[in-house]
Amino acid sequence: MGGRGAPLLGLLLLGKPAFSTTRVACGKNRRLRQKRAISERKLTRYFVDHRRVRVVGGQGGDGGHTFYSEPRKIFGGPDGGNGGDGGHVVLKADQQMKSLSSVLPFYQGVHGGRGGSKNCYGANGASVYVKVPVGTTVKEDGVVVADLTQHGEEYVAAYGGAGGKGNRFFLSNENRAPMLFTPGEPGQERVLYLELKTTAHAGLVGFPNAGKSSLLRALSNAKPAVAAYPFTTLNPHVGIVHYEDYEQVAVADIPGLIRGAHQNRGLGVAFLRHIERCRFLLYVVDLSVPRPWIQLQDLKYELEQYKKGLSERPCVVIGNKIDLAQSRINLPLLKEQIADRVIALSALTGDNLEELLLHLRELYDIYVKTEQSQGQRPVKW
Repeated sequence: MGGRGAPLLGLLLLGKPAFSTTRVACGKNRRLRQKRAISERKLTRYFVDHRRVRVVGGQGGDGGHTFYSEPRKIFGGPDGGNGGDGGHVVLKADQQMKSLSSVLPFYQGVHGGRGGSKNCYGANGASVYVKVPVGTTVKEDGVVVADLTQHGEEYVAAYGGAGGKGNRFFLSNENRAPMLFTPGEPGQERVLYLELKTTAHAGLVGFPNAGKSSLLRALSNAKPAVAAYPFTTLNPHVGIVHYEDYEQVAVADIPGLIRGAHQNRGLGVAFLRHIERCRFLLYVVDLSVPRPWIQLQDLKYELEQYKKGLSERPCVVIGNKIDLAQSRINLPLLKEQIADRVIALSALTGDNLEELLLHLRELYDIYVKTEQSQGQRPVKW
């Protein structure tokens, strides 16, 4: 190109581009890396630990009722194929799922296809997979029918109906031209109740404001809400404690219990069931209050009233807030009153946190050996 067009083309080629896809991509990645902060109050809308679900299997396809016909062979006989089977509704445990909030109240499998001519079978209906968190219990009429405790574990919630028979199936010497065919069977229909019980190795149990959330923050990367008022934690949080040999111990922060929790007072049994999955318990006691051993007695009583034997699981007593003067006075009194091991620490300052980490690993190793000796597979994170 000549004339005035050449300088203009040069400016267009050498000039700074007005729009950069690289900058847009970097900005998008930066926004994705920034985890949105969700308050504990808003989190209650996303965390759901029970659901009522109606599941229906797909209906089987009807059998075909056709007759084969072509030139020079007009009466070819029946050639209607069988219908396809209906699809199942399958519950599948997925460790990426943390709540039942995404589970819908109704699911139905895909219907099977109708049988075709030339003895062609109808297509089978596709199964519908519903992802649920690990630790989901499935109940029907109050009876537990499935317990999904491992990643990838599946349970067929509703079977699809069988496909119908085509008229080819009814061919016989007595009936050379059957018109009979059968419709597909309806799928299984059930009403199930899903309950999520948090799966963790250790459970932090204590009264409100005992320092459980602060301790979980100090042990792991979990970020539960921390504030100076009761019932700051409204949902269970699970934090992962990492060790140098790449072992990971899951610790669950259970919302604070109060006297009468087994009678559904306070947060009640809605979160007591999350303690059932914990293999060992960490009782968090506020050392700064008068007679802290009363807290431990009340906590064990509530657990025992909810489920017999729950308070007898391997445990350790954590005397929190040792940085306060009154706590240092109450510590020897607490050790005199109870027989369990007591680890005094401060979740706020991190004092003596190493002793808890070492003992937590000891409890975990004992749990793994016990499970392996019984021929069971220990839960891994």
